[in-house]
Amino acid sequence: MLRQKRFQKREERAVNRDTFVQEEASLGLTVMDSPNDPQPSLRLEAGRVVEIDGRAEADFDVIDRYIARYAINTETAVEAMAMDSLLLARMLVDINTPRKRLVQLLSGCTPAKLCSIVSHLNVVEMMMALQKMRARRRPGNQAHVTNWRENPALMAADAAEAALRGFDELETTCRVARMAPFNALAILVGSQTPRGGVLTQCAVEEALNLRLGLKGLTSYAETLSVYGTDESMRDGDDTPWSKGFLASAYASRGIKIRFTSGTGSETLMGWEAGRSMLYLEARCLMIAKGAGAQGVQNGSISCVALPSALPGGVRAILAENLIAAALGLEVASGNDAMSSHSDMRKAAKLMLQFLPGTDFITSGYSSMPRKDNMFGGGNFDADDLDDWMIIQRDMRVDAGIEPVREAEVLAARRRGAQAIQAVFRGLGFPEIGDAEVEAATTAYASDDMPERDLVRDLAAADAFLDGPLTAFDVADALAKAGFADIAENIRGMQRVRVSGDYLQPAAILAKDFTTESAFTDGNDYLGPGTGFRLEGEAWRKIAAIPQARSAEEMVPISSGKAGIVLRERGPAAVGTEPEVVVALGPAFADTLDTTLCGLSHGETLRAILAGIASQGIKARIVKVFATADCGMIGHEGARLSGSGIAIGLQSKGTAVIQRKGLAPLNNLELFAQAPLLSREAYRQIGANAAGHALRRPPTPVPVKVDNMARLRLIVHALLMHKREVACVQRGRAVVDMDVIHDA
Repeated sequence: MLRQKRFQKREERAVNRDTFVQEEASLGLTVMDSPNDPQPSLRLEAGRVVEIDGRAEADFDVIDRYIARYAINTETAVEAMAMDSLLLARMLVDINTPRKRLVQLLSGCTPAKLCSIVSHLNVVEMMMALQKMRARRRPGNQAHVTNWRENPALMAADAAEAALRGFDELETTCRVARMAPFNALAILVGSQTPRGGVLTQCAVEEALNLRLGLKGLTSYAETLSVYGTDESMRDGDDTPWSKGFLASAYASRGIKIRFTSGTGSETLMGWEAGRSMLYLEARCLMIAKGAGAQGVQNGSISCVALPSALPGGVRAILAENLIAAALGLEVASGNDAMSSHSDMRKAAKLMLQFLPGTDFITSGYSSMPRKDNMFGGGNFDADDLDDWMIIQRDMRVDAGIEPVREAEVLAARRRGAQAIQAVFRGLGFPEIGDAEVEAATTAYASDDMPERDLVRDLAAADAFLDGPLTAFDVADALAKAGFADIAENIRGMQRVRVSGDYLQPAAILAKDFTTESAFTDGNDYLGPGTGFRLEGEAWRKIAAIPQARSAEEMVPISSGKAGIVLRERGPAAVGTEPEVVVALGPAFADTLDTTLCGLSHGETLRAILAGIASQGIKARIVKVFATADCGMIGHEGARLSGSGIAIGLQSKGTAVIQRKGLAPLNNLELFAQAPLLSREAYRQIGANAAGHALRRPPTPVPVKVDNMARLRLIVHALLMHKREVACVQRGRAVVDMDVIHDA
């Protein structure tokens, strides 16, 4: 079979390992606007909802009944449902329509109406709307903290680093379910090491999760899954009423609560009834709203590869986030589960939440390497942190992660590991040795950690869960061991649970334990100049990535390593004999000493002179002070050359072979890509110049191909040229130079 080779090569690309499927509404394989979706409708009788989206009260399923009773604001329903969906969509984007007005209106909409509204928006418009509709003014981020070996020292160290990096929430889970108490304990201690106020949770079975919360080991939960059809609720997690009851149980103990939902889950379970994924998700979001949850972990989450396999799937995920925000819910957007083999495709999906901001950009950034992520991998992990921070800097966006220095990280990791070591020792748990602490401080992954006795750890974790010890005992153990600040932070986490302030929508805690939420720091975006702006110290912190260096660090002033010394001999005259003039830039072997390709100026000049000598002709060295332009340097050299041939050489290594009489921008040969030249290339440049002087045909100069050279060295090139420009002395005559080569 005849194949086009470029098609064959593209088939090997990572994106083509993803799965793509055609739409089929009868199988639930539509993300939005299924022909089986109901049309929006709502009917009230004496303030009671008696019809939702074409279904009469007598035919309500359990989800309809719950939405009708708890999730629809009947005070605004008549007005909102009567408004044209396109008008409401435009209001979402309109900077003159405040968020408060839209939250009021949309609280009276049915699931089908919400879907109808967002269906009018493209992704850019959805991003504009999300920037306005997210609950909290300042975006935040959440991290996953797990490891395959479930080593408590490593978990505490990773939690300490994540808190240092600015994550507002940390979430752990278990490879072995019985390790939940120790995992929750480890991230609690680690999270409070560099600063107070970081919220933590352990994603396990709900009853166990609640028990961990009652012990004070966790401060929020988001594992209350809801689904959009009766059948999937029964197969999955009980009923909307049982979910609401469990949410109340958490809240009554001061534990922040989010529900979990996402496009595609009902289809995956086989109970989508032919409806679109977004319509069913809108029902889930209204359950969360009706249950009084602070927010949702949504954006397809673990099902992400299913909607992503369909046309418009990533748009539907963004629409899901927008609906949640429009309902006034905190949004922890689903950028955690692996969504593609393609780095480009993953980043494109991320930008839809990264740029407008959500309350938590990821519902769990893998703060450790992917192989240690017990949530099933992760879109972005510890290896991607630098990319994430640089993109923030590129776009002047706060996406919830702060640059930190390696020394800071080492100190935080060591102290977090030492703190959990002290807790284990103080409470009589299996010993964490000093070797484990040191390994956790520098570890890449759990492979670097010593083995622990899992049987002893499990027995101790069971006893801890079933026994009387709580977070206060943990704090006491820390205080006795000399970790008074961490102990006080853990006590502070218990105090905020009693006050209940952080149960406000979209709540996070500042370092002083004050609450930032939709109430205390609500999103006030109304177009340019309003809302959250990355400015002042916050912007300086994001901009100050460790990789950024000063100009002096990147291109230091010459320290005498040029390998040659140039001495002025006097003004240069026009030559009378066959020769090749080598005209040097004003900074050559003076304030600069190395070319962009890494050769010293001495090595570079020796190679050129050797090439000239190989053709049996003399060379003369001159220095041009009046210009830093490569063409003009070569032009001046050619004007002075007895043969009319010269090589112009900038200090950064750019070279030209010029003939007398040609315009400065015209030349015989130009070697503009200085990073791609080499000692051999400069030798051949010299030989070719001599050949031109002797009327011999030139030989191709060996130049490497490196498509990344400009990307890698453009700043160096700029700084070197600026240094050379600073050495220009206008009006100064060209000077003959003697060259003294270092031994």
